[in-house]
Amino acid sequence: MSWVADVLDGLGVTGRDHGTSFPDGAAFRIEIPSVEGPKVLEAVLRAAEAEGITVNRVSQGSGAVLMRAVELRDMAQAGLEAGVEVCLFVGPRERYGVGAHARSEDGRAHGDQVRGLRQISYALEDVLRATEEGIRSFLVADLGLLRAVTQAQAQGALPAGLVWKVSAAMSPSNPVTVKLLEDLGASTVNIPADATLAELAEMRAAVSIPLDLYVESPDPLGGVVRGQELGDLIKAGAPLYAKFGLRNASGVYPSGHHLEAVASANAIEKVHRAAVALEWLERLSPGLVQSKPGAVGLGVPVL
Repeated sequence: MSWVADVLDGLGVTGRDHGTSFPDGAAFRIEIPSVEGPKVLEAVLRAAEAEGITVNRVSQGSGAVLMRAVELRDMAQAGLEAGVEVCLFVGPRERYGVGAHARSEDGRAHGDQVRGLRQISYALEDVLRATEEGIRSFLVADLGLLRAVTQAQAQGALPAGLVWKVSAAMSPSNPVTVKLLEDLGASTVNIPADATLAELAEMRAAVSIPLDLYVESPDPLGGVVRGQELGDLIKAGAPLYAKFGLRNASGVYPSGHHLEAVASANAIEKVHRAAVALEWLERLSPGLVQSKPGAVGLGVPVL
């Protein structure tokens, strides 16, 4: 099968030609997902202080489109003060639309795609609106949208220096797809939580951008719990965003004030899970460096 190797080599997905650290020299960063608003972000920051750990990035899944401008500004202010990247999902997508496809058994995997030029237009406006309030990082789950936002940046319609985080809703599981996303302008890419160490290493070898991996994933994404493996995961995938979801957690999408207490409780336990994994890291793989707050390359808000 030498011809296969030639094809893959032509695509640039063989060998380990890329660096293994973030711009600050660190090997990994910690991400807490489903931080659905200012109150939940406040809970995360308090929990991180109590646990004595650093959270580098928080991400949100309900969508910036469902937040008031003042809430976007409050999240930006908190992220700026803490040196934490605040990453918000780009708003309208199929699961929020009027169509039946994304709510069907076979179509639910398409739920976070953006349907038609109408939703693309709303999504672009959603990004611009959030940047006006200081947000500098966004979750993208649609190839066309990724192309559109990078084009908007190239034309000067959106600010430079934004982080485009490819969502776990896409979760590319082979190096060719990860390389394609990098070529399209992705800043970081969320790969499947069940990636083996070998598969993780293959994807790392294909791209220079950071990879995002659920060290613990929520049940809809498989309910994987592998905190004790954190050191091995970092060694195979650095630079790596180690992301802590929560198995057996109540769903909160789309979130709001009616689910604030649940989302906050979930988030606090995610921070605790991260603290446990960091203890395993120190026990089994001491010396791997985590980025500090406000590190170069983080999409920390700008006000």
